[in-house]
Amino acid sequence: MTKWKELLQNSIRDAASLKKVLDLTEEEVKSIQAIADDYPMCVNPYYLSLIDPKDPDDAIRRMSIPDAIEFTSGGSADTSGESGNTVIRGMQHKYRQTALILSTNQCAMYCRHCFRKRMAGKAGQDETAVDINAMAEYVAAHPEINNVLISGGDAFLNSNETIRRYLDVFSEVPSLQYIRFGTRTPVVLPQRITEDGELAGILREYGRKIQLVIVTQFNHPKELTDEAKCAVNILHENGCVIRNQTVLLKGVNDDEHTLADLMNGLVAAGVIPYYLFQCRPAAGVKNQFQVPLIRAVDIVDSAKMHMSGQAKGFRYVMSHPTGKIEILGKTGHGILFKYHQAKHDDNHARYVVKNLGPDDCWLDESEITSSV
Repeated sequence: MTKWKELLQNSIRDAASLKKVLDLTEEEVKSIQAIADDYPMCVNPYYLSLIDPKDPDDAIRRMSIPDAIEFTSGGSADTSGESGNTVIRGMQHKYRQTALILSTNQCAMYCRHCFRKRMAGKAGQDETAVDINAMAEYVAAHPEINNVLISGGDAFLNSNETIRRYLDVFSEVPSLQYIRFGTRTPVVLPQRITEDGELAGILREYGRKIQLVIVTQFNHPKELTDEAKCAVNILHENGCVIRNQTVLLKGVNDDEHTLADLMNGLVAAGVIPYYLFQCRPAAGVKNQFQVPLIRAVDIVDSAKMHMSGQAKGFRYVMSHPTGKIEILGKTGHGILFKYHQAKHDDNHARYVVKNLGPDDCWLDESEITSSV
């Protein structure tokens, strides 16, 4: 068994095992287990080693260890309208040029801020892909689609055989210009990349046929370890472009210096900052991680003062049911938004100004009415 599989096999998945590593009270053990029974927990030994056990507010801990606040009310199971965009089981077509594939519901670490908590790690769910050929036929029949995003779960938690199958089928679709993989393995289990020469060989082989793009998610500077940087280097060596989607998370990176250090560190490691996402109001996430938009805009603007030009090249957006909406900043009338990508053509490039309250973290679809 390869080391990355051993690390995954030895992951902590229950509160009793976690108590052996972190100093937990019996009450905390019961609370964590109750949450894990509903929203699965999985923390592999590598990612667990990044936690400071003496710091109850450690950023890595917040992202990986269940907290009682996950059971507080509020939020939606499907914050971006994914069910309404599903065209084949496991495939969504929301934006004209992109097909999104939910290739698995498994991850190397279950993020507590995951907006797909409705399905991540859960048995019996029916949202993941089952017929690769049918999906490829759909893409071929829609030549406006020029890229596919193979996501999950975590796309690199698929077997090498399955990854090869996706690449074999989709690299033959004439309209596709590139294939993306959505994965946090460079962050949470870099050994999947650094110690699996077969995976590297598959990426190298198909990268000669079509451009491969790795979309990952570093959220905190502590995640930029030597192991993670080594994984990034191997992906580069095998022809992959690497872009990062950070999520703005309360108690993790909602600080101008932390955010600036992260973005500058990504550029130094050869990872292109792509998006900074406003945390979605998902059930089990909303009350723990969302940052009010008025405060968030100030954080982002202040952080950019400490970033290089390359580091500040990302867009600050929310992934809304109506599209990706860029959060541009404050005006005299409120916060200015602009559609970066729209589900419907009538919203394309549209500006929206909203006067928000101090606790508002999201835009309701019914509220997006005023435009400039």
